Amino acid sequence: MAVYAVKLERSDVLQLPVHPDACTEETFQQWCAERVAGGARLAVDLFSGGGGLSLGLTNAGWTVAASVDHNKFALQTHRANFPGLALDVDLGDRQKRAALIKMLKLADIDLIAGGPPCQPFSRAGRSKIRSLVDAGVRDEFDERKELWQAYVDVVLKVKPRAVLMENVPDMALGDDFHVVRRIVDMLERAGYRTNLRLVDAWQYGVPQHRKRLILLARSDSAAFPWPEPVKPVTVHEAIADLPGLDLGTGGRDLPYAPDGQVSEFAARMRRHVTDGRVWDHMTRPVRDDDRKIFSLMTSKTLYANIDPALRRYKADTFDDKYKRLDWNELSRSITAHIAKDGYWYIHPSENRTLTVREAARIQTFPDDFRFAGTRSHAFQQIGNAVPPMLGEAAATALLPVPDSEIPARNEWRVLSRQLASWAERRRAGTYWSVLPGERLTPPVAAVVAMLDPSPAELAAYNDGLGEVATKGRITKRAVDLIERGATTRASAATVTRLRQLQDDRKIWLRAEDIPEILDLPPGKTALLKLLAGDDVLLTSQPVIRVSSRVLNTASERANSLTDGRVDLSRLVGGDAKAPLRMAALRLIGQLHCHKQAPLCERCPLARACATARDNQPSDRLF
Repeated sequence: MAVYAVKLERSDVLQLPVHPDACTEETFQQWCAERVAGGARLAVDLFSGGGGLSLGLTNAGWTVAASVDHNKFALQTHRANFPGLALDVDLGDRQKRAALIKMLKLADIDLIAGGPPCQPFSRAGRSKIRSLVDAGVRDEFDERKELWQAYVDVVLKVKPRAVLMENVPDMALGDDFHVVRRIVDMLERAGYRTNLRLVDAWQYGVPQHRKRLILLARSDSAAFPWPEPVKPVTVHEAIADLPGLDLGTGGRDLPYAPDGQVSEFAARMRRHVTDGRVWDHMTRPVRDDDRKIFSLMTSKTLYANIDPALRRYKADTFDDKYKRLDWNELSRSITAHIAKDGYWYIHPSENRTLTVREAARIQTFPDDFRFAGTRSHAFQQIGNAVPPMLGEAAATALLPVPDSEIPARNEWRVLSRQLASWAERRRAGTYWSVLPGERLTPPVAAVVAMLDPSPAELAAYNDGLGEVATKGRITKRAVDLIERGATTRASAATVTRLRQLQDDRKIWLRAEDIPEILDLPPGKTALLKLLAGDDVLLTSQPVIRVSSRVLNTASERANSLTDGRVDLSRLVGGDAKAPLRMAALRLIGQLHCHKQAPLCERCPLARACATARDNQPSDRLF
């Protein structure tokens, strides 16, 4: 039997009453009609959790008519804090999703929001699958129940004016934004204009380091007027007014009597609390040995800096196992991990971890917002939530724009078609071996990746590459022809390696094995996959420079692997021609978009590019 160094202290289970203005499935249509008649804009929150995004929508002016989740306590939390209808629906179940869509179509839904899980696609075969979908041969929604597809299915069938999707950026970055680009493509094909942004939550009043990926879409305008960023809110401004607990663990209901004037942020959090009480200001008990460690820590102390005699974990594995917050800084990101232990969130001055209320404050839940279930259930709901103030900022960018008219053409789709057409024309000539197409087989892609020739060198290699394309492998004649064009030490070394491979038929049998057999580094492996038609994003400096200049952002100078990939994904798109456009952007970066003295007059993106307009005035494309 396990022996604990601290007495287990389980909290009570908080049961919350249903909101007095709730409705049922039977009264939903009438409930919605009455509110629309009163001037309300109705929203739906899918994958709603406890309601962080719902609260943001409410604060931005919407009425949340319906929410959907599949967690017992999150649903109870939502039902208590919001009017309307909170449904327990598995959106991956087609029949249940169809019933939900049928019900939502009875109401005038203005906005659908949510944070669907976006598990990355397997790279294997996804280009082929996408091509079959685009050709109408394969159903858009397969049986694997990807929940992002269920989310888009609801949107496309209910057809709200506006859409808000929020998710963790690491999920998108790890999959080259494939899922996100696919969603953007599907929405734009349905007539929506879209806005994709990687957002620092602190810029909108959330007192923590937290990046979120926000996708907005609307059918009534191409404008997305995000609110101006605000100054950072520190941990002190967020929670210093809450009662100190000394060595205690707090409780469900404590007196609230702050010393001195409270911050503007704290006043906002207390806005709807009329009595001198604070709820759910409770934390977990702390082991005596951990409390001693806490007492020796500052906000700069790493676990590796702790006396080895006091450690319970390996410092090389858990270098940030314990983290004390700093009164004068932002908090680290509050995540669902806080439901397991709070040692990433040690109070700035007391030797304990954060309370439920403190974590809720840092996520920007106001003090009158209660969470159903135990203390751990509350922490889980808080950690999984969209910070309400971030949700409010994003929703504000979707408010109806007075007297707006949707442009006759979607500028992104025009630009996308133009870029693909330019690439197709170039593919018919000298640049066929660097632009995905039928002739650019995996063996050709492998040789090009190994050589990595500049555009000026391609003509010298084309005969040899053509021989590889014709024979489907590297022959002696192909290597002889390639050797004629080799002028550098690196290209000569590649020729030597190709000599070792000539006439070896086995290595070309499985395209996916070629990078490992050739021992290609990651950059050249990515290039090989792209040239062979796989949907990957290349984040070389020339490519990021093109996207940054066209979109007039700062990603060329900073954050190229995060914001730069957001920019790049916008230009590459998510349809079957995405690999061709990616390769085209790479070629444009090499041919025209130089760091100094770019050749804007020759660039196919010039009329859509802010840098080109600054360098040489020309007629706008749109």
